[in-house]
Amino acid sequence: MIDPWSPRSFAEQLADVLRTKIDSGEWRPGHKLPGEITLAQTYDVARGTVRAALDQLREEGRVVTFTGRGTFVTPEATGSPGA
Repeated sequence: MIDPWSPRSFAEQLADVLRTKIDSGEWRPGHKLPGEITLAQTYDVARGTVRAALDQLREEGRVVTFTGRGTFVTPEATGSPGA
């Protein structure tokens, strides 16, 4: 969950939550992530926070976004970083 007292930004915390879902295998390669609005409502954050978290995951190569289709877990996202 998102800790409002944490010194880390909400976006960093949300990226951690989503990264854990990917790394644990809960979200497998090809899995379509919930939409921005759904994620914002689920984690009680602003839509801009969701976008920033997804940007982090895209930069790490864990997710890819296709305009009009959504955001998906990449095949390279499985396992630990650098594996």
